[in-house]
Amino acid sequence: MRRAVIAFTAFLGGLVFLLSSPAWADGEALKGTLQNQGQPVNGVKISVAGEDGKPVGDATTGSDGKWEVPVPEAGTYKVTLDQSTLPQGVGLKFKDRATLNVQVYEGSERNVLFALAPAGQQGGGAAQSSSDSSSFWDRVAQLTFEGFNLGLIIALAAMGLSLVFGTTGLTNFAHGELLTFGAMCAYFFNVVLGIPLVLAAVISVVIGGVFGYTQDRFFWGVLRKRGSSLVAMMIISIGLALFLRYVFLFFFGGEGAPFADYNAQPGIQVGPISAAPKNFIAMGIELAVLVIVGLALLKTRVGKAARAVADNPALAASSGINVDGVIRIIWTVGGAVASLAGVMLGLSQNVSYQMGFQILLLVFAGVTLGGLGTAFGALVGSIVVGLFIQLSTVVVPTELKTVGALLVLILVMLFRPQGILGRRERIG
Repeated sequence: MRRAVIAFTAFLGGLVFLLSSPAWADGEALKGTLQNQGQPVNGVKISVAGEDGKPVGDATTGSDGKWEVPVPEAGTYKVTLDQSTLPQGVGLKFKDRATLNVQVYEGSERNVLFALAPAGQQGGGAAQSSSDSSSFWDRVAQLTFEGFNLGLIIALAAMGLSLVFGTTGLTNFAHGELLTFGAMCAYFFNVVLGIPLVLAAVISVVIGGVFGYTQDRFFWGVLRKRGSSLVAMMIISIGLALFLRYVFLFFFGGEGAPFADYNAQPGIQVGPISAAPKNFIAMGIELAVLVIVGLALLKTRVGKAARAVADNPALAASSGINVDGVIRIIWTVGGAVASLAGVMLGLSQNVSYQMGFQILLLVFAGVTLGGLGTAFGALVGSIVVGLFIQLSTVVVPTELKTVGALLVLILVMLFRPQGILGRRERIG
């Protein structure tokens, strides 16, 4: 029976991921997004020519860093980035890759990646200078910083997911939509209503907490009282995720958009690390929130009650703990922290209807790697995932960096199934 449930769940999960993936394009095109240290690069000219050198078309990146050039048919095309149009202080990471040969298949849109880097951090072609070793370690330092930044965002999302699992046993596939909801709330208040982003983020966190409470009060709590199985509730969460995702698509649209504030900030140099000021501030906020939530779990009565419910709900209830009330508080905190994670993710990239779904797999990886149901395990696992994703690009193509993180997850699960900070349990 257990094998049948696992097989059915795996099949359903794969089906959902296929159904929720973008539809095939009607025509052929080349497109891409230019980013420098996570920030879109505007006003860069991209030209496309056929194999014979005949021009096909050109485009200029917009405020979101995106560009697209339709092509007449499937085939191989030469895509050239005009380096003279790059903003000051930004250059190609590899100067000999200003022109790329790209194969476009029938009915598909092909993404083209140009790696950018701050001036002075570019690599050369065949010729190497004596400073290559120094450049390599500078790059490692930069990727480590970016890995911590990504890991802290994942940790914010993973902490709420892990707490919900620990207290209810629910594997919530709709948790990614809580991130999207928070980012879109902040976008609405910041861009549409013109409220400063800091205040918009605070409002978004409050609304996210209310949304989390409402979900459990009128939906998940009702299902628990009716005795719904965890497998049934997990499947319902998949349906809820799809529903919310396409609601976001309907109201927000399919294109990503940035916040109105803190766009295109000039980078500051701290040793070998170069980043926008907002990245340092965001990391400080993320660390502070994670520490506060962690201390609340350890020191407050509600935190101790939450840990008691996670250990043994029946014993906690017999001890006088209001289990439903504790679970509702966990959902409220989880929704608020997930909304903050969505705002931080939207600050480092554009807000889009799929942003939560796209990071959900990494959130699950962080939770599972650290130990299911443990808040501090989710933090440790998320940091490991973020670091490995970024540092793996030293040896593997950028397109495969997520695959490497999942490979680490598989290896850890083979040798330590309970995760890094999880406790070994007896089965059977």
